[in-house]
Amino acid sequence: MLKHTLALALFACASLAHGADQPLRVGWVFAMANAPALIADKKGFYAAEGLKVDLRQFGDGPLLQQAVAAGELDLAYVGAPPVYQWASRGLEAKIIAKVNYGQAALLADAASAVTSVAGLRGKRLASLPKGSGMDVLLRGFVLREHARLDPDRDLGIVAMAPANMPAALERHAVDAAFTFEPFVSQALLRGKTRLLLDVNQALPNHPWYVIAALPATLAERPDEVVKLLRAHARAVAFLKTHPAEANRLIAAAFKLEPVQAANGAAIPAEAIVQEARKRLGWSARLETADLEFIQRLMDYSSALGFMGKPMNVADLVDTTFQRRAEQAVGQGGHQGGK
Repeated sequence: MLKHTLALALFACASLAHGADQPLRVGWVFAMANAPALIADKKGFYAAEGLKVDLRQFGDGPLLQQAVAAGELDLAYVGAPPVYQWASRGLEAKIIAKVNYGQAALLADAASAVTSVAGLRGKRLASLPKGSGMDVLLRGFVLREHARLDPDRDLGIVAMAPANMPAALERHAVDAAFTFEPFVSQALLRGKTRLLLDVNQALPNHPWYVIAALPATLAERPDEVVKLLRAHARAVAFLKTHPAEANRLIAAAFKLEPVQAANGAAIPAEAIVQEARKRLGWSARLETADLEFIQRLMDYSSALGFMGKPMNVADLVDTTFQRRAEQAVGQGGHQGGK
């Protein structure tokens, strides 16, 4: 607890030193699902709102959490599980908007005899580290709820970097892999793996990444937060209405390389993004169903022992800024593509 109290104190001091005349410091986990953050930047939607944004990229949630705890960020594009896990340990943040839905899938080698998730009993499964958001989704929903498998007894889960999973499948070091985009689409387009489960089909339109804001940011810079949410909504609309251009921007930002298919043909990088759209989409508005799913994730995490204390989603969500942003658009604010 002392560690978290110190982190909060550091944040408070940093917040006081960071005046409203400074850019809004926005961190984002470098995942395709968080594309609205880069689209808003690349297409000038932040600037169109008169908003100065310092957009900072992070390789994963734990690194972003360190920046939040140190008071180096004002808002974050991050998975819902990290936000409630932070809060359960004393590092408060509010979820103020939705970013995407879907992105996760379970893959098997194309020649594997395994045809369902339940067929993984006694097998080895590659996934992200234990306690991560993806791990919560895997253990809580995919294995326990969907397949009726005990993740600790019925199969072996091997922590592995997503980039290493396709090779592990091809070498038969594991029997399946649970990963996210663009790794899912890259593997499928190579033609050496097949889909065992698209989580977005099993849980249609379930939220994953969200925008989280620190309490001090909401209290001290509310108008800028509203402007950021307007820019975010424009980016989501652009992703839907200008898919070809958006796919090019995403492919370039994530430095995606063409994929070589099983027949030797080169599949362009933009096609990876287009393939990912089959399992991944974007939405800015938090709906009641989204909050219910986040509560479901929280319950999974609590049952798995990943939280410091039980929590209610109502204590973590603030939709007032979302409503203000929508009202501003309705009164003639910016919307749509550029």
